Amino acid sequence: MKLLISNGHFIDPLAPENTGMSVLIEDGVVKAWLQNGEAPPEGTEVFDASGLLVAPGFIDLHVHLREPGQEHKETIATGCAAAVAGGWTSVCPMPNTNPVNDNAAITRYMIEQAERASLANVFPIGAITKSSDGSELAEMGEMKAAGAVAVSDDGRPVPNAGIMRRAMQYARDFDLPVVDHCEDKSLSAGGVMHEGRISLLLGLKGMPALAEDIDAVRDIILAKETGAHIHIAHVSTKGAIEAIRRAKNEGINVTCEVTPHHFTLTDRVVGGSVGTGSDSDWVSSAYDTNTKMAPPLRSEEHREAIIEGIKDGTIDAIATDHAPHHADEKALEYDRAPFGITGLETAVGLAFNELVHKGVIGLERLVEMCSANPARIFRLAGRGTLRPGSIADVTIIDPQRTWTYNNADSRSKSRNTPFDGWQFTGRAVATIVGGRIVHNDR
Repeated sequence: MKLLISNGHFIDPLAPENTGMSVLIEDGVVKAWLQNGEAPPEGTEVFDASGLLVAPGFIDLHVHLREPGQEHKETIATGCAAAVAGGWTSVCPMPNTNPVNDNAAITRYMIEQAERASLANVFPIGAITKSSDGSELAEMGEMKAAGAVAVSDDGRPVPNAGIMRRAMQYARDFDLPVVDHCEDKSLSAGGVMHEGRISLLLGLKGMPALAEDIDAVRDIILAKETGAHIHIAHVSTKGAIEAIRRAKNEGINVTCEVTPHHFTLTDRVVGGSVGTGSDSDWVSSAYDTNTKMAPPLRSEEHREAIIEGIKDGTIDAIATDHAPHHADEKALEYDRAPFGITGLETAVGLAFNELVHKGVIGLERLVEMCSANPARIFRLAGRGTLRPGSIADVTIIDPQRTWTYNNADSRSKSRNTPFDGWQFTGRAVATIVGGRIVHNDR
């Protein structure tokens, strides 16, 4: 099969130039770059991308696909459908499945389910410890051989520094990044939102920023001592960002990601305040459990630090932390409802609204954070670029398309998002995986 993506605005952070190029794809691989208007080989299907951005496929480093064991929330097939609808060609699911992805058999199962769905690529993240209980190291080498690209205990961060040190040494030997949800549970236990003035007014137990800061600093020190690659998941605090910035300046192998909800919303929305994170003000309902996530929505001081970290390059990637939950679970009281929101279908819109259209970053930096950098962080060879010979994963975006997110139209099984009814300018309109058009909404 031959496909030519023509007349689009070509953006590839690894390319020498980013305009006037058409991408010729053959048998799932980028064959060549042609000048716009140059005739393709005979028998080539042409995708006219006039007025659209053509970028290397977006890679989400942090999702929860719930399968195996929690298919009432999401399956790998429905999660991948939501991914391609949102412009993501690859997703990396966390190991907090049931059973936990702590062995090669489950890793292989997840990949096989993704192959059956034939939508987005799935690159599983294996557990650091068996059952993610923080005690005995999982078989990282076997999981890597089965297809795992990193290790993490995700929402159950390793509390013991000695075990985390051994985990980093072990992961380093297998060239696996260690992904940590930085949270000192001794400080945050029982908390349901950011600790501060708003939590005090609402009568809800808070989760202090210090809990994230301390764990981030610990991980950085261990990474320096072991030579391992530490990746800080969904960074949300000013202190953690400052620690990561210092570590990078010292040459320590640390990377990090941020979620769209953390650079858009603050803890004020938990109380039903008017939000300022979109072009038109909106009002959330008080104690809406769709504002409950971990790490929690922080105060404006922390959101501003995230924006600065995006601007100066401290933050490497944008990841959704897509965390679907059944409606009955989110219908509980605020302190009993589970943490997490869906995010695969709203991330690109939020990034354009809050970062691109507001002049925080340019288009090339956005593509770098969603494509080139994620591929580099998890060592996904042949991805994150559209250079000839690379895998033909492509995200095509209309930067001026105005649209409204309607929860009822979501491809995910779950609907737990605070962004239902939000209007965005900028949307992924086509997603190409391995040279196949798997989503087309021009």
